[in-house]
Amino acid sequence: MIHSLRRRLPLFFLVLLVQPGFSAPLPVAVQEPSKLPTAEIQSFVETFETIREGYVEVMSDEDILHKALKGMVSGLDPHSEYFTKSELVDFNELTSGNYAGIGVEVEMKDKRLTIITPVDGSAAKEAGVLAGDVIIKIDNTLITDLGMQDIVTMMRGEIGSTVTLDIERDGEVKHYELTRRLVEDASVTDKWLDDGIAYFRISQFQGDSSTEFSRAIDKLKAEHSIQGIVLDLRNNPGGVLQSAVGVVDVFINKGMIVYTNGRHDMSKSQFMATEKNTKLATVPVVVLVNEGSASASEIVAGALQDHRRALIMGTETFGKGSVQTVVPLSNGDAVKLTTALYYTPNGRSIQAQGITPDLVVPQATLTFDKGQFFVKEAELKGHLGNGTGGEERTSADVKSDIGELAKSDFQLFQALTILKTLPKFTSKN
Repeated sequence: MIHSLRRRLPLFFLVLLVQPGFSAPLPVAVQEPSKLPTAEIQSFVETFETIREGYVEVMSDEDILHKALKGMVSGLDPHSEYFTKSELVDFNELTSGNYAGIGVEVEMKDKRLTIITPVDGSAAKEAGVLAGDVIIKIDNTLITDLGMQDIVTMMRGEIGSTVTLDIERDGEVKHYELTRRLVEDASVTDKWLDDGIAYFRISQFQGDSSTEFSRAIDKLKAEHSIQGIVLDLRNNPGGVLQSAVGVVDVFINKGMIVYTNGRHDMSKSQFMATEKNTKLATVPVVVLVNEGSASASEIVAGALQDHRRALIMGTETFGKGSVQTVVPLSNGDAVKLTTALYYTPNGRSIQAQGITPDLVVPQATLTFDKGQFFVKEAELKGHLGNGTGGEERTSADVKSDIGELAKSDFQLFQALTILKTLPKFTSKN
């Protein structure tokens, strides 16, 4: 989870942060510095000099320092990174949702480069790359011991150029050759599933995703009143915290959405619902999640679950409950630092645990045994009529009830079934 705003953190040394929109750097409040570990700093200087003088290849002082800084930050946890100026530009492009590459969200999990999700409409998605796949090799380079930014750089490149991936899946290695393209990811898609049942998919939480979501709602409401909603967050790897808050705010008009807690006061924050943004306060909602739903997706699912505002359906989520803050440095580089954990309104931490759905529904392939033979009363010779003029149903009618949606996306079919059934019970109550 990434704060979209650059926030000033109290550091143990003097640093200047440049806030977007300001022409001059702003000083950071500095805590009373603790005594520096002289012996350890001496060891660092000696190591630096040893590398500079004795390493088999000549390296500039800047390269050595960057590697040291990257190692220091990445050793904290899988989500903290040190960015050089150029890497920071690339990172900002990624979070904007407009970049050239193959379109995968990846995470180091147990020292294995795991695909959290392929981005909708990307080369990886179209080639059949799946969430949970483990990347072993990029082109001819093993990813072992590569930093995350190095990995991202290798997968990106000129539009039209190719990159090969060796991927492990279920004990087998699969080879993919993918053509890089411009990934222009509109994070929200919408459509009608049935009369009055709207479907919204959020593929990732970009800076403007909550605005996109609001516009999509207005577009469908202009066509037809919305009687039920499926919010699809499956394989959504997360993104910007404020966008997740904005999406939840559409469904609830009061109370806590999420709060964060860390070591420093600036890492402690609360996000509350507001009445002015609520568009769908009473419409029944089913939220679809799976093992590829992470971070911001879990904030949305956890908040709606705690408020009993939606039925969470699918499989257990990824379990990333930490907040990263991008802290610009005075030299133009930046540190993406884990600064807090986030908690659902009821105080649940999702970190390394995930959201357990209210209704666990694994994805399944639904087939119909064509060889199965059965008859219904309506097919018996001399059967009685319905008595009320109702339409008779034969075995052929039962078979036709298994529609394409049930075959192609069983979880979505189940969500639609619940939303279509729910009014029959709620109206009686």
